[in-house]
Amino acid sequence: MTRLLAVADSDSYLKWAAGLLDATPQDWVTELAVVRTPIAPSEAQIAAAVSGTRARGLPQVLPARQVRRAAERFRPDVVLLACTGPVVDALAAETLAGLRPRPVLVSGLPGISVPATEKAWLFRSGCDLFVVHSGREVAEFSEIGARLGGGGAVALARLPYLDLLSREPGARDTGGVRDRVVFATQAKVPRRREERERILLALAELGRARPDLDVVVKLRARDDERQTHNERHHYERLWTALEAEGRVHAGAVRFAAGPMHEHLSRAAGFVTVSSTAALEAIAANVPLLVLSDFGVSAEMINLVFEGSGCLGTLDDLAKADFRVPAEEWCGANYFHDPSVSDWTGRIAALVAAARAGALEPARSLLDGPEHAAARRRARLRLEVPPRMLRYGYRAKRRMRRYLKAL
Repeated sequence: MTRLLAVADSDSYLKWAAGLLDATPQDWVTELAVVRTPIAPSEAQIAAAVSGTRARGLPQVLPARQVRRAAERFRPDVVLLACTGPVVDALAAETLAGLRPRPVLVSGLPGISVPATEKAWLFRSGCDLFVVHSGREVAEFSEIGARLGGGGAVALARLPYLDLLSREPGARDTGGVRDRVVFATQAKVPRRREERERILLALAELGRARPDLDVVVKLRARDDERQTHNERHHYERLWTALEAEGRVHAGAVRFAAGPMHEHLSRAAGFVTVSSTAALEAIAANVPLLVLSDFGVSAEMINLVFEGSGCLGTLDDLAKADFRVPAEEWCGANYFHDPSVSDWTGRIAALVAAARAGALEPARSLLDGPEHAAARRRARLRLEVPPRMLRYGYRAKRRMRRYLKAL
């Protein structure tokens, strides 16, 4: 029997972790928790992230010290650090250091990771296994690991939420109704306010031209909620301003949160600038558009869609001209046969080595005095209550006193 504890720090990583736990062998015992940081998901976001999975209730949001105590009680063979890079490094190097028996440390990335980045590898180089989701990603991160050193092996898993609709027949039982166009937001791109306004105007034009369609902006977080990445120009706030200026009609577009698979179950079309939800749409056989108006590049996080046949423009969106991806592209990107995935087998081998006392610790490339300041900042995010971080520079003295008392 293998015992696995997963720790997440944000909505997207929690969704990924819950899905991965669903894909573990039936005889594994799993637990899921959220570590408290300034980007910890709200209760509504937690419910949406674990919807459709076998999670037993909503995972608790725990301070870092309680995460350590939970690990000591659970005595996991494996700890999945489903967190942003600096938090993974701080948890592996400090919070969970010295656990006995020594668990296998696993990390990874919750969505599209093309092109692979050195930064992602550096922060996770203290882990024994790095999980990604396509053959291309395995090759790119393996090259980075071989060049930089540190870290452990790179493993392949199928993105867990791609099969959610097939696992949950009731979730797609809509009587065959397909009357929704879903726009999936992305916090990081496009960055400029006017670019986001152009998207909203195209969605409004679609809503005006096609009153038979329910045009939905699917939010990862409401304006008062946190998410993995900061969102400077929130779409719901921008829409309110456009409405006040008379540039769009009230009700032309609807804003909604909740599980993506529920929205896709009614979708006639899907659109995004860059979101892993595009892969969910493909898995659900929903025609889609990946907008190319703002560029196709690593910076726009949509480079992987080159050659997919799904790139299109805002003009295409206004005309509801959605596309079906090329089969060849799908096979090379994220839709490999599940039998090719090797992550659970690799974990089992690492667990066996750890139990035999033969597992050497992964060498973190961030060990050493030159990275001490970065680890202190990450520890601040883990140890200082988020309400104290909101006060910025004015709270520096209070934060120092708090840390000394820990």
